[in-house]
Amino acid sequence: MTSRTTDATFQQEVLSSDIPVVVDFWAPWCGPCRLVGPIIDKIEKTANGRFKVYKLNVDENPQTASAYSITGIPSVLIFKSGKVVKQLVGAQSEQGYSAAIEEALK
Repeated sequence: MTSRTTDATFQQEVLSSDIPVVVDFWAPWCGPCRLVGPIIDKIEKTANGRFKVYKLNVDENPQTASAYSITGIPSVLIFKSGKVVKQLVGAQSEQGYSAAIEEALK
């Protein structure tokens, strides 16, 4: 199960990370988010320490969602050195997410 991040922990866990971080912005009522969840869980298993993966519930953490102008979910943001390097809005395939992550890791 993918780790959760919150408004309170986002700075430390994501922005201050020394390796890239993938964040899945989601909500429990969002149907497409429930489809993406298992894909993100699977991708986390392939990380092998190259990147971290977190989920952020936008309903419970509106400050962070607002700071990144999250208006459509699911939204997956890839952070590198505290900056967003890629943003994917809407449900994507596992291959789509994996390709975006690999590109961001270069």
